[in-house]
Amino acid sequence: MLRRSRPSIAEAKRRSYAREARKYDQDMDFWERKLFGPEHRRWGCSRAVGDTLEVAIGTGLNLPHYPIDVRLTGIDLTPEMLDVAETRARSLGRDIDLREADAHDLPFARASFDTVICTYAMCSVLDEVKVIGEMDRVLRPGGGLILVDHVRSTVKPLFWLQRIYEFIPSRTKGEYMTRRPALHVVAAGFEIEESDRLGAGVIERLLARKP
Repeated sequence: MLRRSRPSIAEAKRRSYAREARKYDQDMDFWERKLFGPEHRRWGCSRAVGDTLEVAIGTGLNLPHYPIDVRLTGIDLTPEMLDVAETRARSLGRDIDLREADAHDLPFARASFDTVICTYAMCSVLDEVKVIGEMDRVLRPGGGLILVDHVRSTVKPLFWLQRIYEFIPSRTKGEYMTRRPALHVVAAGFEIEESDRLGAGVIERLLARKP
């Protein structure tokens, strides 16, 4: 069986997200109202301090929730998403450095940020361990890693529905419903300061500290 390389898979993801950019906010609004809950973005962003990097910033849905004194940088794989984020930032009067980049290879020096945050995106990266390693690399010692995502449910019937979804051939974005990024965060040596799971264990949010 032919296996696509990481660059070709990343390009397929880029094209998929480019097509979705203009309707992404509407789709996420539906899922957050019906399933995830709108409060989790506020929870994550309120814990950001200092020089903050948002990985997979998308259309900038988190921008209204950051403290005013946070200095923001955002990266995303898709320029079409970044265009929407830039428009949102201007409407909010928010100064932000937006860059097209891959979460697997962050274009920043070691120890560049006080906070790294990622919401609802670890489920779709190709290699979650590598992405967490990159987040670790760009964080300063004592910096905070904030993750909010949908993960495998603690309720067995729902878990198996998630597993079935992962094997639907028509999926185009490679979105994994049963990951647990928190396990890799601990394995990377981070210390968990805050962590909880909500909504039948489907939503997991955490604040971890780099030693």
